[in-house]
Amino acid sequence: MSAAPDFRLDGQSALVTGGRRGLGRAIAAALAASGARVAISHEGAHDEAEARATAEAIGAAALPADLADPTVPEALVATAARSLGGLRILVCNAAAERRESLAEITPEGMDLLWAVNVRATLALVRAAIPHLEGGGRVLLLGSLQGTRPNPHQLAYAATKAALANMGRNLARQLAPKGIAVNILSPGAIATEGNAAALADVAYRRAVEARIPAGRIGQPQDVAGAAVFLCSPAAAYVTGAELVVDGGLGAA
Repeated sequence: MSAAPDFRLDGQSALVTGGRRGLGRAIAAALAASGARVAISHEGAHDEAEARATAEAIGAAALPADLADPTVPEALVATAARSLGGLRILVCNAAAERRESLAEITPEGMDLLWAVNVRATLALVRAAIPHLEGGGRVLLLGSLQGTRPNPHQLAYAATKAALANMGRNLARQLAPKGIAVNILSPGAIATEGNAAALADVAYRRAVEARIPAGRIGQPQDVAGAAVFLCSPAAAYVTGAELVVDGGLGAA
């Protein structure tokens, strides 16, 4: 008889970037609940109180890191590995996001989105490779917008499309080192970032009407998929993009 799939993360250590709230917090909490030692990163002093509250609530370490600074990703990985006594799981969740029309996009804004969403992700993965060899996991947070872009978030959606391409490329390059790289792409998920928009009843109903599952997703929906992709149960899964969207992308 085959052994049951193993979804536990006991003895594993994980860094979740952008983990103070929203999807990052939910993923960090789920990894911790599954047995992992967890560190979360946050931007800096202005969000330190919220990050520390999150860290205390889930039993994690909170590490400041402005990922727009190209020198920070390598330092963050080193600090997380010291804090956790190693690093076996890297979840690249932190992202800059702007809602703006085509005419409103500026070179400075585009540069910021690229720096945080794409450049920092590559730097984090490269810095983590020595820690992850021989069974480590990399999880990149993409978005349904990578394939179904919102016209009011053109620049953001473009970075998410680039991230998915990067994940597939990294999966091919890092598989011989025993490192699995996957992309987790949420659809419409209720978080603090879109709470104001979803408070508009008419808008929420219009969004839900497009989703075959008939509801807005919750952070826990994404967190469960994250635990699977980081667990021994997904040991043979790499280069995959798992979309968590209630069927929106198929509609």
